[in-house]
Amino acid sequence: MKKYKLVTASILLALISACSTTPNNAPVVERGVDGRTQNPSNMAASETGLAAKPVDARNIYIVKKGDTLFRIALDHGQSYSDIVTWNNLKNPNDIKVDQVLRIAPPDGSASVQTGAVVSSPGAEVRPLSSLNPSANKTGPRGDKRPYSEAALAEMQKSDAPNATVVAPVVASVSKPEIATPPKPVDLAPAPAETESVDWMWPADGKVIAGYDEAKNKGLDISGKLGQDVLAAGAGKVMYAGSGIRGYGNLVIIKHTNTLLSAYAHNKAILVKEGQAINKGQKIAEMGNSDSDAVKLHFEIRQQGKPVDPSKFLPRQ
Repeated sequence: MKKYKLVTASILLALISACSTTPNNAPVVERGVDGRTQNPSNMAASETGLAAKPVDARNIYIVKKGDTLFRIALDHGQSYSDIVTWNNLKNPNDIKVDQVLRIAPPDGSASVQTGAVVSSPGAEVRPLSSLNPSANKTGPRGDKRPYSEAALAEMQKSDAPNATVVAPVVASVSKPEIATPPKPVDLAPAPAETESVDWMWPADGKVIAGYDEAKNKGLDISGKLGQDVLAAGAGKVMYAGSGIRGYGNLVIIKHTNTLLSAYAHNKAILVKEGQAINKGQKIAEMGNSDSDAVKLHFEIRQQGKPVDPSKFLPRQ
């Protein structure tokens, strides 16, 4: 009886220890279609599709205190309306410090041209039966005859027509065609931007302040109130208004992709944005808006940066 109780107690202890053992689960590994192991965190990132495309730092601008969208556009040689479009701005006057703005058009997807791959044709395979069907044997040629010189001569005579020599056939392989690369086209060097603009002085008057990289970003030309202000070159009006502090009534004309001219402190503006302008066309009247004297402040900007206008204008 004691022995039976001892066996029963041992069985109960074994069952209790088995139930208390921590289960050891098999590791679960996610594998892709190609059989390679994938990290679950990487899988989540790839499923969201939020991998950001790198942006060139030269194409963005971080808004600083005191900036206006008009000033940012002028400093980078762009139209403020384009910057509004590129950044989907609902209110162009509501930009905040440290806001990141795109100041260049978004890059288009470049099309990649791939050359055609020329595959070499395989060897031509021809059945041996098509070479000489009559040369193939259709039955046994041996037969039993008593030996005699006449029988031997007859057998040799019957074998003569069939003793044709079959030349070995080499499968013809056509030579693969090699795609020749296109012949490079000699491109003439592009003319300088200054050659594409025929410049003239925007107003008659004395230059009272020359270009100074630190103090004056253009030329100040004296004149009379209401005097004609002329376009220094043909182009398109990129801006016409008074939204840039320190310039008063301002007109900006875009001449090429990298060159524009600015006409500041006008009394009245006679053109509108988007209007095509001819060289020498009257665009404004000289004034003293946002200035202490009647004058025309004239700038030429190349790739958004002020340059010395006297290096572009003809000698007076």
